[in-house]
Amino acid sequence: SLAVSPAAGPADERVETRVAGLSPGQPVTLRALAAGDRGCLFQSCAHYRANSRGELHLGTDASHGGDYTGVEPMGLFWSLAPAAMERPYQRLVPRSTDAPIKVEVLVHQGHSPPGAMPGPVVAKTEVERWFMAPGVRRIRLKEGVVRGSLFLPPGDGPFPGVIDMYGDEGGLIELRSSLLATRGFAALSLPYFAFEDLPKVMKELKLEYFEEAARFLQRHPKVKGPGVGVIGTGKGAELALSMITFLPEVVAAVSISGCSSNTVADLRYGEMTLPGLRFDMNKVSVSDTGVFDTFEALEDPTNPANSPCTIPIEKAEGHFLLVVGEDDRIWKSSLYAELAIRRLRQHGKENFELLSYPGAGHRIDPPSTPFCHVAMDRVLGVPVLGGGESKAHAHAQEHSWGKIQEFLHLHLG
Repeated sequence: SLAVSPAAGPADERVETRVAGLSPGQPVTLRALAAGDRGCLFQSCAHYRANSRGELHLGTDASHGGDYTGVEPMGLFWSLAPAAMERPYQRLVPRSTDAPIKVEVLVHQGHSPPGAMPGPVVAKTEVERWFMAPGVRRIRLKEGVVRGSLFLPPGDGPFPGVIDMYGDEGGLIELRSSLLATRGFAALSLPYFAFEDLPKVMKELKLEYFEEAARFLQRHPKVKGPGVGVIGTGKGAELALSMITFLPEVVAAVSISGCSSNTVADLRYGEMTLPGLRFDMNKVSVSDTGVFDTFEALEDPTNPANSPCTIPIEKAEGHFLLVVGEDDRIWKSSLYAELAIRRLRQHGKENFELLSYPGAGHRIDPPSTPFCHVAMDRVLGVPVLGGGESKAHAHAQEHSWGKIQEFLHLHLG
């Protein structure tokens, strides 16, 4: 028999997986299968041996092979990757958070390597991973120029308010906002280009757009106030740094794999302009397998000629949480976090915390989001190296998610 509990629960929550009724020492392969919302099949596998009672518990028993080794209660989930016959470099990230991701977990006889035909199935079950808890409300926004989705937890509130942004892939990405609402935050998933009537491409950004979003959230009857928080990844992280620097409404900023300078697109606010650091495409290297490595391509923020691009974060009254993977290959986020901290300290500020994870890559998402070493870039249409090692990255996602919530609760009440 195979039991995974809870059989249905939030996608950021651990499950407990137990197998019983095997022979003592029996070798088995555990597999997980899930379909992405474009129909791509994702799978993972791990090799186990039953204990002397013919039982297995993924919380205490180690995998001896397959897609990961060691004691990893959630290993089957975070190691899900496109099956051999699928196009590589796809992510298992839901476009809509309304429906759960359904994961089938199977126990097969014997040890079969990844990609090989597994042995006969001896037990199987299905698990549902929800992104919205029952009672969470999702409100699609058309508020002045602001677009996006507001997720509200069940109950009367008021709740701490958080704006959530992703990077230069554009569009509306709701996965983190819906989970934040499941965890008790009023979360606004904020796209800033390539969505509805927003600009198609990221040419130039106006901070007034983000200011309007912050004011909308701050004034919402379900939001606690007086200030709101902001969390961003990549380009979204750097926008979070700009928001807490220039907008008094924003009192807490979580920067995940961000840059301490404004990049790519100029950022305007009234009469002020922060020019965007540019990418030098001649510094992009391409591997034999056609994977693009952009690590050296962003212009050097420490070059005095690029100082106008630096975000003057020392002006911020609020608090910073900087989250970086030390093996980020998109760009040098560890260095950029160091530069940010140095700048704050030079101005006598200690209003920051740093979470720096060895072996983690660029996109540090909520727990059990499958690790993706290389991902197809939506804008460039080519596979880009994100960096990281699967187990270290998975542990960084789990640890940082708890710390991010603690930080936001501390500074938003």
